[in-house]
Amino acid sequence: MQEIILKAREWALEEIERNLYPKIEGFNFSNKKGQELAENLGADKDLVLLGTILMDIKLGECFQEGKIQEHVQRSVIAVKDFLTKFELNKETKDKIINCVEAHHGKNPFRCKEAEICANADCYRFINTRLFLIFLKEDDTFNTFEELIEFLDGKLEEKWKTLSLNFCKEELEKDYKLLKELIKRTQK
Repeated sequence: MQEIILKAREWALEEIERNLYPKIEGFNFSNKKGQELAENLGADKDLVLLGTILMDIKLGECFQEGKIQEHVQRSVIAVKDFLTKFELNKETKDKIINCVEAHHGKNPFRCKEAEICANADCYRFINTRLFLIFLKEDDTFNTFEELIEFLDGKLEEKWKTLSLNFCKEELEKDYKLLKELIKRTQK
């Protein structure tokens, strides 16, 4: 399993470097948060790590092409292909794929690991530090207003995706603060 994790991480970092998206801080943070949640919930930490590494594998490519709404499906296709290179049983492959396809909360969680990945992904946008890093480093939007609109949309999407109550409780202060900051920019 460690070889698969290593290869997945190498691939993800190549994609991030090539496409400059997603932001490396968010990528690393969701991996770390996923491991904490897996530990706390008694889930398979290797599956969660693979899920958080691979869930946005095609996000940067789709972002560059202006097709961000396709990133989940394209990531699923790419991950299925990636997994054919390794000897894994069907159940393990299905769980990894579910981590990718369900990380926005639109597809059902068929395993605990998928729910953990979706919640870990929410921390990328409902976290004051990461939100501010995104503001500081982003250069993909034409105007500040477009950037704020995007971030507000992501904040709402991720707040609705949170399914673990203790994650929602942990992020509530940041969510309210960020919503207030966004509101103040629109005056």
